Amino acid sequence: MEQQRHRASSAIQLLLMEDVEGLGRKGELVLAKPGHARNFLLPQKKGIVATAFALGMQSKLKEEREKQAVVDRAIAKEIASRVHGITLTLHVKVDQDMHMYGSVKAGQIAEVLEKEGIAVEKKFIALHHPIKEIGVHEIPLQLKEGITCRFQLKVLPEGLDELPAALPGKRLETPKADEPTEQQPQQE
Repeated sequence: MEQQRHRASSAIQLLLMEDVEGLGRKGELVLAKPGHARNFLLPQKKGIVATAFALGMQSKLKEEREKQAVVDRAIAKEIASRVHGITLTLHVKVDQDMHMYGSVKAGQIAEVLEKEGIAVEKKFIALHHPIKEIGVHEIPLQLKEGITCRFQLKVLPEGLDELPAALPGKRLETPKADEPTEQQPQQE
């Protein structure tokens, strides 16, 4: 028990200079583990030690973050409106039993979106696991500022423009896409 209190008190208080996923947003005061602060946050200039000078910068950083949030939200809403309701197609190699060689991952989906003129980083594609079957799949996007949307990805065998009529054990109906939504960012 005594060791746990000692570890908790050894956290370093930092002022974040930019958003850090899983830790906080620009301008927030956060407690970080010493190793994480020393090896990542401080060298990458993502945070500075919370001194009197740094605390004076906090309001300016929060103001900048609020302005950036407005821009990020507008961009995310525009992407969500462009993606909503579309069905994209990706051709993959399959064997004679229609089993895919490999799988479809977020990077490949980002490339398909890029070809359609929609620039989305692969970190915003919220796949829980790679796609390993041909068919129609609903792909969720979790964009900046809590904006979410979904679109359809039709994974087809190379050389075919439509899904084969009968695949044993495969669900070939098209799931319905939801409306784009906006979630409130988590306040910590």
